[in-house]
Amino acid sequence: MVIKVFLASSSGSTAIKKKQQDVVAFLEALKVDYTQLDIACNEENRMWMRQNVPEEKKPANGIPLPPQIFNEESYCGDYETFFDAKEDNSVYSFLGLPPPPGSKEAVKAEEEQIVENGTHPEETNAEGNPDDSIEVPVEERNGDAHGKAEQVHAADEEEEGEGGGEEEEGEAAGETADDEATEEDTAGDEAPVEETAEVSEDTEAHAEEEEQEEADDDREEEDDLEETQEEAE
Repeated sequence: MVIKVFLASSSGSTAIKKKQQDVVAFLEALKVDYTQLDIACNEENRMWMRQNVPEEKKPANGIPLPPQIFNEESYCGDYETFFDAKEDNSVYSFLGLPPPPGSKEAVKAEEEQIVENGTHPEETNAEGNPDDSIEVPVEERNGDAHGKAEQVHAADEEEEGEGGGEEEEGEAAGETADDEATEEDTAGDEAPVEETAEVSEDTEAHAEEEEQEEADDDREEEDDLEETQEEAE
């Protein structure tokens, strides 16, 4: 690919001369191969330049002024767009050329590619697609998925631990309530037993008194009978 720079060697405009010098000097500093085409002394060059500058890029009068830059037959831009590309470190992109490795523009393009698809250039093949031949450790392939699985497992264990503690507390509370209920039932059962014992004692005492009274009555009857017999004799 050949970069073509259309210039006017005999231009009377100081501004045009300065712009042409800036473009040429910068291309030489970048060591970019280019060809200068003079439109002042070559009518064919002048006509070709005017015909191949896109209409939307031409000034209001329809006559584009030098310097105009092309990559073979493709239009790159004029001085203003070249200057903007220089300020943005994107001159190679402006010229339609691949940036040399290690240049600011190459580093910038690499960062943009990583942001766009998350793939490093060295991990891609000649077509720019991800290179499957490059082995990636399982841990890196799984990445966040493996870490998230461990987090979920830990969270489940924590929830099980909390649930087990709550169940144990519930069981302990249930056992305490059962013990209290048993004590109350036992206390209730003991009270009737005591009352029954007291009733039995009263009954026995009453029976003894009745037996004693009957015995006394029997003795009195015997005494009366003996007295009656003695009187009869």
